[in-house]
Amino acid sequence: MYDEQAKQELIAACGRPGISMARLARDCGINANLLNTWVRKHERKAAVLPSPVAAEADAAASAFVPVRIEAPAQAAVQLQARLPNGVVVDLASCDLPQACALIEALGRLRCSASSRT
Repeated sequence: MYDEQAKQELIAACGRPGISMARLARDCGINANLLNTWVRKHERKAAVLPSPVAAEADAAASAFVPVRIEAPAQAAVQLQARLPNGVVVDLASCDLPQACALIEALGRLRCSASSRT
């Protein structure tokens, strides 16, 4: 059995513009067909008799607070490059932008592919 207040909050959320019922159901871990059934029953019930539950659900829906999610800190990259001329570049801990810049710079270097002894 599902919590009645949670059902009402989901039904109210489905009424907002731009909300995908299928995505909301997936994000909440319920079957999309079940959520659709709840919404349809609510709409039929509201058409027959206006309910104070709908007003409470709208008030509860506005209680949602947006949460800012920050990107995780970048991990250090271990990089070792062996060039055709025998030079070895070894970086113990650099961040990803530094590693990308180094790889681009190494790619632009002119190195002799053949070594003469």
